Formats: sequence, C-alpha cells, structure tokens
Amino acid sequence: MNLVESVTNEHLKEKTTELLPGDRVRVHLRIVEGDRERIQVFQGVVMRKRGGGINTSFTVRRIGAHGVGVERTFFLHSPRLEKIEVVSHAHVRRAQLYYLRGRTGKAARLRERRIDTRATTAAADEPETETAAE
Repeated sequence: MNLVESVTNEHLKEKTTELLPGDRVRVHLRIVEGDRERIQVFQGVVMRKRGGGINTSFTVRRIGAHGVGVERTFFLHSPRLEKIEVVSHAHVRRAQLYYLRGRTGKAARLRERRIDTRATTAAADEPETETAAE
C-alpha cells in the first residue's frame, strides 16, 4: 500500500449510512461560529451520489423560504458530518434527479418505496417453529 492510500484509509469512516437517490434524509452538520460549535440540521431529498472512497459526495435538495430550492453537497466522510438519518425512501428510476429542479408543489413529490414488514416478521418466526417441532 502506498502513502496516499494509507492516508486516505486513515480518514475513512468505519460506519456510514447507505444512501440512494430519492431518499429523504436529515443531515446533522457541525458548524463552528467563532469559539462556539453547534449542530445544524439540513433535511431534504438526495438528488445524486458521486465518487468513491474518500471522495464520495451526495447532494441534498430542500425547498427553503418563499419556495426557493436550496441544494447542498456534502462529503460522506467529512469530519464535519455528525450523522445522517434516513427519514424515508422513494421509488426512482434515475441515478440523478435533476428533473426535480424544474418542478414545484405536488409535481415534485416522489412515490414512496414501501418495505414489506410481513416478510421480515415471517422470516423471524420460522426458526421458532422449527425449534418447537423438535
């Protein structure tokens, strides 16, 4: 392993949140103002995810005051990034959702991707029934 790879591997976060375009996320970012430090939350839809390794970045879009769209790009392995919460998932058929820029109101909605909870509970119940039969 060369010097560059060793330095980049040192700065990678061990555990990162799995993000996909269309996910509604809440990004907690550490902001430094003078001597004080605070956490600021930026909530919106993931429009794209780019790069690999230490250069992985994602862009989040939200609608700010007076209907103005605000996009912000974050580096996934940045030390300023406190945590990422995935609020919901959406069913999208594109890797980059630039078409959302031209849409407002109900036209900008994305179809929610539902996760089947019955399959996970059925899988959890199967081992119990096998042990009861023995």
